[in-house]
Amino acid sequence: MTTATRVGGGAGVAAMDAGGALPRTANARAQRAKKGSPFLSTEQAGFYLGLSARKMQELRVAGTGPRFRRHSRYIRYHIDDLDSWSAQSGIRSQNG
Repeated sequence: MTTATRVGGGAGVAAMDAGGALPRTANARAQRAKKGSPFLSTEQAGFYLGLSARKMQELRVAGTGPRFRRHSRYIRYHIDDLDSWSAQSGIRSQNG
């Protein structure tokens, strides 16, 4: 069972798991999102790829980043698009 609760003094809402534990990292949110919804926020997508949210924004503006979707005013990245972009962006070693 999942319930919502306020975290800290901010306006953010995080989900509690059945044991009452709150996820501590964006990675936990990304893993939970991957199970429930394949769409990640800019922050989650950046964490998933090891990039900052700002770098994700720069890549998006330059047109060189992963494919994204606009859901109303929200930017969302599909996890499969992140994996595909990451695989295509890999640099091959000249030695192997």
